Amino acid sequence: MNAKNAKRIVGDHSDLINELELVLVGSNLPHAWFSHQCQSEKITEVTIQFHRDLFDDKFLRRNQLNFIKTLLERSAKGILFSFETATALKPRFLNLHQKSGFDSVLELMSILHDLSISRNMRTLSNITFSGDALSYNSRRLEKAFEYMRANFDKNISLEEIAKLVDMAEVSFSRFIKKRTGKTFIDSLNQIRIGHASRLLIDTTHTIAEISFQTGFNNLSYFNRIFKARNNCTPKEFRENFSGTRTFV
Repeated sequence: MNAKNAKRIVGDHSDLINELELVLVGSNLPHAWFSHQCQSEKITEVTIQFHRDLFDDKFLRRNQLNFIKTLLERSAKGILFSFETATALKPRFLNLHQKSGFDSVLELMSILHDLSISRNMRTLSNITFSGDALSYNSRRLEKAFEYMRANFDKNISLEEIAKLVDMAEVSFSRFIKKRTGKTFIDSLNQIRIGHASRLLIDTTHTIAEISFQTGFNNLSYFNRIFKARNNCTPKEFRENFSGTRTFV
C-alpha cells in the first residue's frame, strides 16, 4: 500500500507497481520489492504466509476446491491480481490477524477462494524456480519439455526434439506453437533464461560464464534475449536483487 513506482521483482519478471497491489508468490520463488522511484514515506506491507502442506492434495482435488488448487499451482510463477480485487479484499487482509485458530484458517480459505475466481489476474514470472513440471495435457509435450529442462545447457535442435517425440519437424513446430503459444526456440530460451536468472541471483559467476552455462553460446544474443523478456539487462537484473533499498 502507498508504494506507487516502487519496483517489484518476482522470479524473472520486474515491473513498477501501482498505489495498491496484491501478489501471491509460490514456494521457492525469488521475490522482492524495492523503493526505486517511490517517494512515499508511508509504504505499508501486509504479508500472509502459510505452508503449502496446509492444504492436502487429496483435499484440494475435491470439485469444490478445484479453483483454489489451480490458483496455488499457478502461484509457482507469481500472480498479480487486479487493482479492483486488491481494493475489495484489502479490509479482509488487514483484519485477518484479528482471527485465530479455526476461524483464521476458514477466513484464509475464503480469501483464497475469492482470489481464485477473481477476474484479470496475471501470471508474472516466465518460469518456475521450484522444479515442478507443469502439465501440458500431452505426453509428447511433457516429454519434450522434460528433455529441454534436462539438457538446456547443450545444443538442442528442432530435429532432435521432433525425433524424440516421433513427429516430423514441421508437425512438432506447429504442435508446440498451438499448445503453448510459443515456438520451439522461444520455449527453449525461456527455460534457459529461467536458469540464468537463478544463477544471477544465487551465484557470483560472471554474466559471460552464466551465458555459456545456460546454453547461450553468444553473449550478445544472451543479453538481447534476456532484456527482451525482462525489460532489463542481466547486469541490471542482478543489481536489482543485490540492492539495499528493499522493503520486502
